[in-house]
Amino acid sequence: QVPGKTWKDCDGIMLKSKTFVKKTRAGGVLKIVREHYLRDDIWCGSEVCKECKDEAPVLQEDACIESNLCSYPHYLIPDTNVVLHQIDILEDPLIRNVIILQTVLQEIRHRSAPAYKRIKDAIHEKEKHFYMFTNEHHRETFIEREPGESANDRNDRAIRVAAKWYADHLAKKTNGGSLKVVLLTDDRANKEKAEQYGLIVYRCEEYIKSLIGNPELVDRLALQPDDQNEITGSKLLFPEHLPLSRIQSGIKNGVLLQGTFHANRDNYLEGTVFINREGEDINEVLLQGLQNLNRAVHQDVVAVELFPKERWVAPSSVVLQDDSPNDEDAEEDETENKLNPKSYISEAVILKPTGRVVGIIKRNWRPYCGMLSQSMIKEATRHLFTPADRRIPRIRIETRQAANLAGQRIMVAIDGWPKNSRYPNGHFVKNLGTAGDKETETEVLLLEHDVPHLPFSPAVLSFLPKMPWSITEEDLKVRADLRHLGVCSVDPPGCTDIDDALHCRELENGNLEVGVHIADVSHFIRPGNALDQEAASRGTTVYLCGKRIDMVPELLSSNLCSLRSNVERLAFSCIWEMNHNAEIIKTHFTKSVINSKASLTYAEAQMRIDDTTMNDDITKSLRGLNRLAKILKGRRTEKGALTLSSPEVRFHMDSETHDPIDLQTKELKETNSMVEEFMLLANISVAQKIYDEFSECALLRKHPSPPPSNYDILIKAAKSRDLNIHIDSAKALADSLNNATVENFPYFNTLLRILATRCMMQAVYFCSGMDSDFHHYGLASPIYTHFITHQEVRCYAQRASVAFHTQLFFKNKGIINEEGFILFVRKNAIIILIPKFGIKGTVFFDNKDKPSPHLIFDSEGPTLKVEEHMFRMFDKVKVTISLDASNIQHQRIRMALIEPVIPGVSVPVPESEPEAKKPKLDC
Repeated sequence: QVPGKTWKDCDGIMLKSKTFVKKTRAGGVLKIVREHYLRDDIWCGSEVCKECKDEAPVLQEDACIESNLCSYPHYLIPDTNVVLHQIDILEDPLIRNVIILQTVLQEIRHRSAPAYKRIKDAIHEKEKHFYMFTNEHHRETFIEREPGESANDRNDRAIRVAAKWYADHLAKKTNGGSLKVVLLTDDRANKEKAEQYGLIVYRCEEYIKSLIGNPELVDRLALQPDDQNEITGSKLLFPEHLPLSRIQSGIKNGVLLQGTFHANRDNYLEGTVFINREGEDINEVLLQGLQNLNRAVHQDVVAVELFPKERWVAPSSVVLQDDSPNDEDAEEDETENKLNPKSYISEAVILKPTGRVVGIIKRNWRPYCGMLSQSMIKEATRHLFTPADRRIPRIRIETRQAANLAGQRIMVAIDGWPKNSRYPNGHFVKNLGTAGDKETETEVLLLEHDVPHLPFSPAVLSFLPKMPWSITEEDLKVRADLRHLGVCSVDPPGCTDIDDALHCRELENGNLEVGVHIADVSHFIRPGNALDQEAASRGTTVYLCGKRIDMVPELLSSNLCSLRSNVERLAFSCIWEMNHNAEIIKTHFTKSVINSKASLTYAEAQMRIDDTTMNDDITKSLRGLNRLAKILKGRRTEKGALTLSSPEVRFHMDSETHDPIDLQTKELKETNSMVEEFMLLANISVAQKIYDEFSECALLRKHPSPPPSNYDILIKAAKSRDLNIHIDSAKALADSLNNATVENFPYFNTLLRILATRCMMQAVYFCSGMDSDFHHYGLASPIYTHFITHQEVRCYAQRASVAFHTQLFFKNKGIINEEGFILFVRKNAIIILIPKFGIKGTVFFDNKDKPSPHLIFDSEGPTLKVEEHMFRMFDKVKVTISLDASNIQHQRIRMALIEPVIPGVSVPVPESEPEAKKPKLDC
């Protein structure tokens, strides 16, 4: 810093200027001038002040909360830590008239993106009466950092100065200073200094507990570190975490590894840390046992110490869920016998790099949905909360609402995890509704998968185009007019957000013109406005069973940006000239205007193609597209593109109740593949175009080749049927899968492809200038991107929705007998796929209530011998299927073995249900 700060006062605006000198890479000197403006006309935001600014007031005088501590009208000023840790309190509708200082908001922005978004949303909510005061630019509240003063201490002082200014300012505006300012801080030193400064200041907890008639708000208080230590036991249960300085040093020296922790959904004593840094020899580290997990929570960024190779172990094949007593201080039996019971004989195993968590680099906690566990003491205020996500540990909370929350889905946030506590501590956030209720469960799955789903705000809706809307002459001047083409769309039944359409026609030179047309949403959304920001936050449209969460408001998604038939729409078109062998001669991209001639379902399009009596333009276009698609797919297959499989189901819903009345696997037609091929071709063409134009910054998508170890289970499964799977390349794998057939077992190939899907790596986005490997393994394409992204919306949230509706379907079905196939073999269970319904379930062979059968597990097969019967992957079995609702939190499809018959394991075949009990289908 160059000495010589300057201040200039001009027309009520004061300018502070600082000059810095920075050396450039070329050895030169760069002079940087930073200017900070101060004003004396910044409004305080209160309705009692008529002088600062003539605007609608934000802060009200007589709408303050009743409090035993503060019996007078008052505004609240929370410091940074209160906003960070007590955001659930501040979001409550009861809390109003809050001043959020610029100093606080800037700190929150740097320390927690989620908290920053939530407090910004609260500021924008008019009913909350939150006001953001720019104290850093107010002449009387801005302060300089003093010599030797830390940034944190300077900010605390800035908050006290702003609070003092508010107190004095409002005292002048009210008779006798009846309207006051209350500073909330949980920092002891800050509180003492504020009191010496003459401020009214309270800890957040004592203020909230003083509120009259609102005891439930106390449950939302986040525990502070001192409070957590007071309510936990004295026994040390976990190793101390290393300080961040030692972690950083250890990572730099290569002693420690940094990665993201993923808890095992099927075994609560096991997890994996995926190493983040490129160039490491080890990509993942296996963790086993609570001590080695050391209070890591799913998705935390952690520091790991690698064990010597002689301590490396194999992943456990036991399905193990946390069924320990509700006493959170109960000692956990996590011996090797629990992870690898001696009653199961295991053969050769593949050892994995193994280690332990020594520190937490970043907590990625969020509010979790779930239910209260049944308390052992009826009148207790301390309870255990069981999250819906099995990867999250149970959480200890204190609540006085336990009786009212029984059977309810609630949200809980984690506050901390002391080393002397079996479970983390947290606090109640809100009640979501009755468990099992369709609306409640839909809300849970949306929250658990972080899907933004609140109604679009007035600010967002204000940027929608005014209706009636029509295409203008100006639009036609900058777009290709393609309204004369035989464009049509092909989608699932009931689709209203039609975002792509196709056409194919013969050109005069004998070649074919083929087009993919995508709705031009960008025409209606300007960069940076509220509509654009909301669409970016949502990222994509999410499709659930019977429900759709739109990325943009319905006026766009189902109307102006839906390529419906017989209406003019704006599009972005990718047009190829091809010969009849589907070879591309040239590619053209253009903004366009189209008028779709037909909105078809896959079945309707297939019917047109197959009906030889139909020869209209749309049908001819479809036949041309379908013929070219087959050639394109064949060519991709020849290059090694993989055709994998995953069971997908379709529900038939009751028109009144919207409950599922029938469930069956989806039947894919040629037209499904036809649309897919041209969407892929468009993505590949766009990828090449943007790379040619922007070689250093093109956003591409690649699919890495799986490591050979990923294929172990696939190779073993094929070998059990005397078949070989070659994995030298995608082409070798594709050929192996094509040739993998078993006589009198037609479903075998499908099972093998389902298993192959599990072996794949996750595809990733990347910038072309930061990587040289563009190859997409699964598609066998040298380059790829997502010009069309809607195909990826069938995400985890949709899977959860399918699972819940599957439970609804079986809820009133009683017990059903079905044939299935063993998909996986574990040490104590077999996982079965039911092709008819596309569902999976687990049959356990160890039983707590009665003696377990004799089990012998061989990981090499893998096989599981139960008494005298041997189970192998892909064996056919017969099971009963029913809904197990004994645990309302985790209702699941229960399967019990009928055939083969094993004494003590197989269940008797249930009698048929009376006809009156069977639900009638009304389609």
